[in-house]
Amino acid sequence: MNLVETLSGVAVRALPAAQLRWLRNGYRALRQRAAPLMRAIHRPFDAAQLQAHLRERLGPFEVLMVHCSVNNLQPMYTGGVADLLKALTELVGPERTLAMPAFYFGDPRDPSTTATFQRQPRFDLRRVPSQMGLLSEMFRRSRGVLCSRHPIYRVCALGPHAAELLRGHELADYPCGRSSPFDAMVARDTLIIGIGKPFEVLTQVHPAEDVLLESFPVPATPVAPVAMTLVDGDEQIAYTLRGRTLQWKRDMWRLRGLMPAGTLLEW
Repeated sequence: MNLVETLSGVAVRALPAAQLRWLRNGYRALRQRAAPLMRAIHRPFDAAQLQAHLRERLGPFEVLMVHCSVNNLQPMYTGGVADLLKALTELVGPERTLAMPAFYFGDPRDPSTTATFQRQPRFDLRRVPSQMGLLSEMFRRSRGVLCSRHPIYRVCALGPHAAELLRGHELADYPCGRSSPFDAMVARDTLIIGIGKPFEVLTQVHPAEDVLLESFPVPATPVAPVAMTLVDGDEQIAYTLRGRTLQWKRDMWRLRGLMPAGTLLEW
C-alpha cells in the first residue's frame, strides 16, 4: 500500500463525512495545481491511448467489470468521460459484455444506508443515480444498458451476457450471494479492472462472504431487514433488504499475499 492509500484509509475510518469531503477536495485541488509537474513525470494520455494500452495488457475475457475514477486519472488523462466510455465499449466489442457498478449507499446526510431506506422505502431503479462516479452514471443511462434490481449493489451491463448476469438479483437472499450478478460472473470468464482505482474496491470479495454465510470464518451480525418497494418503470416489486455486518475489519491489501501469482496485477 502506498502512502496516499494508507492516509486515505485512515481518513475514511477516522473523519466525519464533511471533513472527509473537505480533505478530498483539497487533495484534488493540489493535484490540479501540480498538473504540469505530474504530466511531465507520468506523461499525458487520451482515451484512444488508454484503449490501446488495455488491449495490450488484458488477457481473454467474456465479461469486463470496470471500476473507474476519472478524478483519479487527472491531470494525466486529457479526454472526457464520454470519450472514455466510448473507448471501453469499443474495447469490449459486440461479442463480449461490459459491466460496471451503479451502487447507491444512501443519502450522505443519513447515518447509514439502512436509515435512508427506512425513511424512503421506495427505490426507483431507473431514476436513482449511481454513486460510483460519472462514468458509471453515464454508462447506466446509455442506450441498451441493462441494470440489475437491487437498491444498493445495482450492476449495469451491455452485451450478449448482460441479461444472464443481471437476471434475478432481487431474488438473491444477500446482495452478493447466490442469484446475484457477482455470483453469475463466477460462471463466466470475467476480468475485473480498476482504472484510477486500487483493488481495495474489489466487490468480488463479497460473494465469498454472502455465499458461505455462517461457514465464512468471520463472525457477522445480521442487519435488521427493511421492507421496500423497487420501482422499475411501470413495475413495482415488493422487496426485503437483508444484510450482514462482519465483526472483523476487512483488510483488502492482504490479497497481494493470498492470490496466486498472475491473478492480481497492478501497474
